[in-house]
Amino acid sequence: MSSARQTTDHDEIRRWIEERDGMPTRVKDSGEGGILRVDFGKPEETLEKVEWEEFFRIFEKNDLAFLHQDKTADGKLSRFSKFVSRS
Repeated sequence: MSSARQTTDHDEIRRWIEERDGMPTRVKDSGEGGILRVDFGKPEETLEKVEWEEFFRIFEKNDLAFLHQDKTADGKLSRFSKFVSRS
């Protein structure tokens, strides 16, 4: 089984998302702080695209870390990720 890794490195996060054709988004109407998501493929109606600068501003303001898996257990590119508290 492939394990997940945690990072706060902006370059690593951006590279991981872009390698999977993802885009930085947040949940619509989630307030100023925002609830971050990664959208893959066709944009979901409940999400709105944000620029990387805004994405990482929210990321830092909410003291988040990015938990992600690089490969699935069978060696394929994984899209598993979630945002978790740093503490």
